[in-house]
Amino acid sequence: MEHYVQKLGIKAWAEADRPREKLLLQGRRQLTDAELIAILIGSGNKTETAVDLSKRILKHCQNDLDKVAKLTVKELSKFKGIGEAKSITIVAALELGRRRKDKEEEDLKKVTSSKDVYTIMHPELVDLAHEELWVLLLNRANFVIGKQFISKGGQAGTVVDPKIIFKAAIEQNAASVILVHNHPSGNLKPSPSDIEITKKMMKAGLLLEITVLDHLIVNNRSFISFADEEWV
Repeated sequence: MEHYVQKLGIKAWAEADRPREKLLLQGRRQLTDAELIAILIGSGNKTETAVDLSKRILKHCQNDLDKVAKLTVKELSKFKGIGEAKSITIVAALELGRRRKDKEEEDLKKVTSSKDVYTIMHPELVDLAHEELWVLLLNRANFVIGKQFISKGGQAGTVVDPKIIFKAAIEQNAASVILVHNHPSGNLKPSPSDIEITKKMMKAGLLLEITVLDHLIVNNRSFISFADEEWV
């Protein structure tokens, strides 16, 4: 019968499965690409939900958002259930995303010295009463493409897990990384463990073709660089 062929509309789904409600309950990062596009579309057609329609558009573009962003209003309007108004909404949203990405690339900071690293990371580590380890992620031109918190310790140390560090680097396509941690005591002298771990990380980086360029120890007012001191 026809009502068995037709798919349930989004309003008939469990609340947690509806894109808008899911965004409100779980946050925007929990939504798939299809669900985000479905929010822009608003509604589907008689035979498919907005999410199904979004999946069809993505499949047409090999699930590549860059290819979706290149579709014109006319091309999007060819999909059943996508009129001119919905096409314009999708094009406008993806154009905003592209402009944001361009702006972020313009704002990328280039690392040319250990002082640059300290300037970038100091705000994250100033005035802490405990140790934290962060990793600065760089592209091949030494521009910063991200910085990520790795672990938190007590007053005397923090855990260094190479798997977490290199996972972050791989996920963001980083060509190199710089380790940074603080000493709440203010003493910048590295422990034997600091040096040993840094050497271990550098060896692991060679295997993964992700260079560990440096390791900085910082306090509220200054820093010391393993590379500058030739400790590694």
